[in-house]
Amino acid sequence: TMKKTLFGILSLGTICLLAQDNNFKFNLSTSTQTFTNKTGSNIQFTPIKLIDATGIQNQGRTGTCWSFSSLSFFESEMIRMGKGKDYNLSEMFIAHKAYPLKAANYIRMHGKTNLGEGGGFPDVVNVIKQYGMVPEEVYLGKKDVNASHNHQLLETTIKNILLPAASDATQQIDFNFLTSMVDAACNQYLGTIPDKFTYKGKEYTPKTYAEATGINPNDYVYLTSFSHHPFYSKFILEVPDNWNWEQMYNLPLNELQEVMNSSINNGFTWAWAADVSEKEFMFADGLALVTEKPFELLNDTEKKQLSTEPQKQLTITQELRQKGFDNYETQDDHGMHAVGIVKDQNGTKYFAIKNSWGTDRNTCGGYFFASENYALLKTTSIMIHKKAIPAAIAKKLGITI
Repeated sequence: TMKKTLFGILSLGTICLLAQDNNFKFNLSTSTQTFTNKTGSNIQFTPIKLIDATGIQNQGRTGTCWSFSSLSFFESEMIRMGKGKDYNLSEMFIAHKAYPLKAANYIRMHGKTNLGEGGGFPDVVNVIKQYGMVPEEVYLGKKDVNASHNHQLLETTIKNILLPAASDATQQIDFNFLTSMVDAACNQYLGTIPDKFTYKGKEYTPKTYAEATGINPNDYVYLTSFSHHPFYSKFILEVPDNWNWEQMYNLPLNELQEVMNSSINNGFTWAWAADVSEKEFMFADGLALVTEKPFELLNDTEKKQLSTEPQKQLTITQELRQKGFDNYETQDDHGMHAVGIVKDQNGTKYFAIKNSWGTDRNTCGGYFFASENYALLKTTSIMIHKKAIPAAIAKKLGITI
């Protein structure tokens, strides 16, 4: 797969997007030099803390952002743990193994649950626990090396296998047969996963390779912030892609904000699930904002300036966040990876976000910068190492660090 770059340490006023080699190191944590989001922009970003990340990937025409963002997160975790920077984990191994699990759940729920390509961070953790991981070069997850990922036919085939069983309660259900059919369809479209493989001179199974990465799935937790459940408790987040009903820890918004910031400042990234349907989510321009003045009240000039001038952000409250979730304005659209914090010349903070839409769809080589206010309003959940949670907050949640 193509692995390209974000930006290097440059002189004042240069744009994000640069052509560099494939050995990009996202390590601007000590830099005070500024950069902007695109040519002609007057927004000047100064890094506060940026953490090493692997190269930008491309999920193609699939809904597998949950796998791409999770594995990007785990690759940064491996860097943090001293495992090296040249790892590239196979997203399609995870997707392949998740489809039959989702199929079994779909049948048990009589076809009344999600069967699409979408998923969540818990799906990745559950696959790692059950099946392990493999490197990208061992399993590309596509028959044509030069083609982009596209699961449209696979998804249709899986639905055609399962729909008759799910809709006919009179017949006997053979779960093993149905899930093996789904697995066979994955083999046909994505390729067969090897039981054993040799990587860098060593022989592995997917499980022994996962162990060798140093990733312990039990070290990772999911956090959110919604007032329709008690704070400091766990609850099943009510979003369609949470098809296996994983529980999230619930924090007041100010404490979720504290976790988001302190973790990155202490060298821990987090996987980010959020709504990206807003007009002020401007991926092409490398920005996501939530301005103080509502978008629909902006005139044409003000709209053009959203991506070129620093913007005053809307103050986000717990109530505003809850309203957005309750009225479907905030949904579980997309999984991404937060790898740093920057600020503009007015002191407004932004999270540096690594996306999985390739390097050529925006001005920042596949990254973008989401204002802290945007993240506070539009986050559905994050996945994080439990050691990244401040001790006082972990104690309130009952998490042993």
